[in-house]
Amino acid sequence: MKEINVQEAFLEAGYQISPEAVDLIASHSSPKDLVCYILGHIDESVFVIEIEHIDIPSFESEYSTGQKADSGAASEASSQICSPVSQNSEATFGEVPLEPVISPSSDISKNESKVTCEVSSSTFSPSKKYSSSFPSGYGSKRSSDTGIHTNSNGNDNVNNINIMSDITDMSTCVGEYMEFVQYFRNRYSKLSDMIRGRITARPIESLNKNRKHGSGLKRSGGGDYSEVSIIGMVSEVRSTANGHKMLQLEDPTGSFLVLVHQAEKDLFEEASKIILDEVIGITGSLTNDGSLIIAKKLILPDLPNISHRREGTWGKAVFTSDVHIGSSTFLEKEWCGFLDFLNGKCDNEQMRELSKDIRFLVIAGDLVDGIGIFPGQEHELDILDIYDQYAKAAEYFSQVPEHIQIIISPGNHDAVRQAEPQPRFPERITSLFEDRIIFVGNPALVDLDGVQVLMYHGRSIDDLVASVPGVSYQEPEKAMIEMLKRRHLSPIYGSRVSIAPEKQDHFVIDTIPDILHCGHVHTIGIGRYKNVLAINSGTWQSQTEFQKRVNLMPTPAQVPIVDLSTLRTTLLHF
Repeated sequence: MKEINVQEAFLEAGYQISPEAVDLIASHSSPKDLVCYILGHIDESVFVIEIEHIDIPSFESEYSTGQKADSGAASEASSQICSPVSQNSEATFGEVPLEPVISPSSDISKNESKVTCEVSSSTFSPSKKYSSSFPSGYGSKRSSDTGIHTNSNGNDNVNNINIMSDITDMSTCVGEYMEFVQYFRNRYSKLSDMIRGRITARPIESLNKNRKHGSGLKRSGGGDYSEVSIIGMVSEVRSTANGHKMLQLEDPTGSFLVLVHQAEKDLFEEASKIILDEVIGITGSLTNDGSLIIAKKLILPDLPNISHRREGTWGKAVFTSDVHIGSSTFLEKEWCGFLDFLNGKCDNEQMRELSKDIRFLVIAGDLVDGIGIFPGQEHELDILDIYDQYAKAAEYFSQVPEHIQIIISPGNHDAVRQAEPQPRFPERITSLFEDRIIFVGNPALVDLDGVQVLMYHGRSIDDLVASVPGVSYQEPEKAMIEMLKRRHLSPIYGSRVSIAPEKQDHFVIDTIPDILHCGHVHTIGIGRYKNVLAINSGTWQSQTEFQKRVNLMPTPAQVPIVDLSTLRTTLLHF
């Protein structure tokens, strides 16, 4: 069993693993069975598998006994736990897609001209045997965490923070069939309700019944069928031989085909941006045989045209992400310059005055570089132990002035489960930091004294760049605007992002935020859509070896600072 496959097996189960442990497993005569044994016996409190967690004598004893008792049963059990399963990214209500492929993350999966992403050949398959990769309450709360936090800034003012939405302590899924059914039905229900206020849609089942019986849809004068509207989840997008777009939509009652004519230029351009698993509305005319809708209008869940009121709020918030502490490409000098700025240690008087107004520091994931995230990562690390990386991060954040409230969520390089939504950091990590720091999950909706910020690390940007024309890594705010239009942070299921089938779809944008804050792609992007400010906050990591190979230049050490009363944004360079 190759070392890379050993590493991928543990990544897919939600664990990180040290290079020494990978070598030990790969050198064993039965590495696949050893991997399955470890996953079946590992304590759920462990996040990084080290050599001391690998009990080879016990494994060999149990494995040998099992072989003698029933070698066929042992082989079958091993196959059930560790063998790949087929993947289907189409959204269904009866036949539900299986678990998505996990992508072992490179530093960032992007290229200016084409998408580059390493994908594992196996799939993420949480099982009952080691469902600790989806524990309920993974990353327990501190006793002081109540959801509402206050912090005095030293000027007799208070920084009020309310955690409005967060998966932490709410995860229940173990990857069973009905959980996928429930997840997709919840997604459809939420998003279809947003569209239903704009069109009068009928169930797809009624179209199929009328087609079968040949009645009920014709105009009184005969001829063409009447205009109809449906709402469905997109299960297929393809081009016809004549260059038209053919969509298949599903709702809980059935499925139906929709044709978008190339001649309808504006509508066809809209349809070219449709992606799998999103929920849309279609208005159009039925063909004579009732088997197809010719689309005339496409309706997304989208944001309403409303203005947000932020009465009484004041001060500024700093947004950043992808610090990657522990990496050999971490920009320590620039980071320390940023900490000096927060402490008012600047030669520039204007900068000193600006630092006095800062109330919040918001970090959207990838606090550290992690270990075992991608093959050969140990050669690009200055700090080889994951907990030493977090200890160093805690040391840095202890230097942030106490009047600035810090909020941190995880990313794909952090020591939490890889499947999203991710809970906040576990107690073993949060205990390294000062109590004043607030940890939330990914995604999380946080109210900063009247300004609502939706934090999401942003892995789905990889999917949107690959699927939506005009969206690129160089302008990540465009991908974020596509999220807002679809009212969903990660619409495509089963591609680069591994999504846990929770009872509720935590990626639906129910509450419209003032600010959508993402990271992940290592490039700065700032945009605005219907009064929502979209910020991608870049990185503190210089160009990595992977980025050099694909000729990609990040935009590191740049920090957006937002005036909370006006949402005007200033970009600082360090």
